[in-house]
Amino acid sequence: MTSADRIPVRVGVFGLLGSGNLGNDGSLEAVLGYLRTEHPEAAVDALCGGPEVVTARYGIPATRLHWYRGEYRTASRAGAIAGKGLGKLVDVVRTAVWVRRHDVVIVPGMGVLEATLPLRPWGFPYALFLLCASGRLFGTRVALVGVGAAPIGNRLTRTLVSRSARLAAYRSYRDDQSRDALREMGVDTARDEVHPDLAFALPTPRAGAPSGPPGPVCVGVMDFHGGNDDRARAEEIHRRYLDGTIRFVRALVEDGRPVRLLTGDKCDAPVVAAILDVVDSPLVTAAEAASLADLMKETAAADTVVAIRYHNLICALKVGTPTLALSYAAKSDALMAQMGLAAYCHPARDVDADRLLEQFRALEQRSAELRQTLTERNLAAAQRLEHQFTALTAALFPAADHTHALREAS
Repeated sequence: MTSADRIPVRVGVFGLLGSGNLGNDGSLEAVLGYLRTEHPEAAVDALCGGPEVVTARYGIPATRLHWYRGEYRTASRAGAIAGKGLGKLVDVVRTAVWVRRHDVVIVPGMGVLEATLPLRPWGFPYALFLLCASGRLFGTRVALVGVGAAPIGNRLTRTLVSRSARLAAYRSYRDDQSRDALREMGVDTARDEVHPDLAFALPTPRAGAPSGPPGPVCVGVMDFHGGNDDRARAEEIHRRYLDGTIRFVRALVEDGRPVRLLTGDKCDAPVVAAILDVVDSPLVTAAEAASLADLMKETAAADTVVAIRYHNLICALKVGTPTLALSYAAKSDALMAQMGLAAYCHPARDVDADRLLEQFRALEQRSAELRQTLTERNLAAAQRLEHQFTALTAALFPAADHTHALREAS
């Protein structure tokens, strides 16, 4: 049997992809780049949140993740509640049928094992559990690749997440804290590896020519209301974050600095609108980024970046721009430490505009030194990600080829 006669390995990708979150889609793009380079024979499709977007943007067939289209909207009427309940049952069959058609399913990056943002157990944690249980039932190898994890307070969410992780055939994490969090949930992580976030494997755009002083500042914003355990004071947290961010942007404008507002998810648009409404200045503009590549181009053109979303931080750090993180979870602190900027984190739940401005000015004073540090750290991250993809091939594809050989022989 020649390689040309061999049945293509059937690879599925799974997650909240194509749903408006640029970080999730960037992780998918990195994995698709790996598959097309190292395994061009693979037949790839997706089970995801935004199938139309995924098919149009990445050219792969895609199926909707949930049968009930209103899965992530709050259900208040009897019909919506019944629809959600029925959807949970239908999704058991839909997920199992989809998984059974594949040799390998990859969950590309994303914080699928955490609840650092508001999350209901019967939403994505349930969907992930169905995926991993179906994989174990039908012998399809499910790989959680470069994922994020964090301690989870809600017992049911924690149970679904930890059982999903146990059922997966392969796990790797984007930082040590994620692996530690799974270990604390009772998952044996002794053979699991840690690699940089998958977004570090994406192409890096060339930086533009310096614009001259005073240089532009990118400020990444987020529709931030705290985490899963902050629901009782979500509005208070949001107001404090927004007020502090507005004061900081206004201070930059008073210094004559052009400010470029960035988002990372379509839900962030109201925050941009609120800032533009209050800080009425031609120096403040909003970017319309449709991908991590767009975000990297924006951050590469800036002197400095201040951002809250995790993948906005990655984009800025990857292009070598000095960055200050508004940190809402341990993953942001870990990322900044990994890239040599641990001193430049500020709590997103308690934004103090005066203190933030002090940190910003201290960051800019070390700009040249930090750019050199980021160059070195980015090189190391790229090398470590090569090991991630080598390990992924060793873990997944030989087993898939063996399955095909047995299938053909029979």
